[in-house]
Amino acid sequence: MVKSNYEILGVPEDASRNEIRSAFRNLALTHHADRGGQDEEFIIIKQAFEDLKVGKKFPDSLDEKKRKSKFFWGTDEEERLRHNTLLSNDIAQEIKVAQEWIDALSRTNADGIRLFGSNELGQIELERKHTGALSIKGKFWAGKISHTNHVFMWGSMTSPYFSDNDDSKTLIHLTNGTFKLMEPIENGYNIENGSHIIVDNGDIICGNVNGIRQQVPHPTGRVGMSLTKEHFTKLEAPSGKIIAGDVRETVLLDAEEVLVLNLVDNIIVKGKKIFVFGTKVSYDVFFELKEGGVIRFYEKGSGFDISDDAILKLENGKEFFLDDLKTKKLIGFGGRDMTYEFLDKLEESSGVIPSDWTSKLSGLFKKK
Repeated sequence: MVKSNYEILGVPEDASRNEIRSAFRNLALTHHADRGGQDEEFIIIKQAFEDLKVGKKFPDSLDEKKRKSKFFWGTDEEERLRHNTLLSNDIAQEIKVAQEWIDALSRTNADGIRLFGSNELGQIELERKHTGALSIKGKFWAGKISHTNHVFMWGSMTSPYFSDNDDSKTLIHLTNGTFKLMEPIENGYNIENGSHIIVDNGDIICGNVNGIRQQVPHPTGRVGMSLTKEHFTKLEAPSGKIIAGDVRETVLLDAEEVLVLNLVDNIIVKGKKIFVFGTKVSYDVFFELKEGGVIRFYEKGSGFDISDDAILKLENGKEFFLDDLKTKKLIGFGGRDMTYEFLDKLEESSGVIPSDWTSKLSGLFKKK
């Protein structure tokens, strides 16, 4: 019969965290190789201790150990993909357990703290506070978490974009409250590689955001032929705002209000209020302004970097090249609020700005 992790450490199943830690330390002093013990025995003891820290009663079977191999960085692409996919699936299963734990605490309005995730990649610490807010510390690799209150995160968020298993893709969904990445610029925390954040009623506050493109074999199997698969990182706050830093390479932002720095390479921004504070909007950037909205580019220099293919579209289908709006001095040169109403009446072919355009905007929106 397989021994439980409690039996391996010699503690009862109702042992406290301090009792488990104390038992591990005593056994480690006896069985560590530096004290004359055997490496194999110490490994078993250490693994039992690590398992109990995340609430796991029994050690892994041989089959489970094979499945939970580390990320494989060899030269064979298919083998590396297979190992990474298996590990991502395992992490996602751990996050399912985490969701059950969060739900149980929420039902009783209790607070608690636990570790979840992968020993190979590093665990994340989840804490439900007495206020109902959820704290996440560590890198979020795979899986889905939903919550009914604020989420504060210390760490980056990525997703196994290479996997065909949708259940392992990374998603954080809040029904109410704000998702906030804590001190992202100072700590280098990013939202990346196809991650997805949805806040039904609240805001998303983060740092830099990027998606990823993947080269995949051509479906015909022709040698030397491949396709580019886009994995959009998606931030959605339909009733709130998104505040982000640099947004690059295959990202969707959709909110009532969007505030960003720079937008570069295959970006879609949808909102009723859109404000761009940086100096760069380039390579396949697409804006959709919702009816009744306003958009503004704050860069004051005439050298604002805008690519020829950056497009602003109104909800009614009318489109403008941003480069044309720059030529009309609506972008750069100090920046201006451009309302949906004003843009809808602006003739695309006209090189002249209506003399009374400022009066039409007066009082509709506060200057930002």
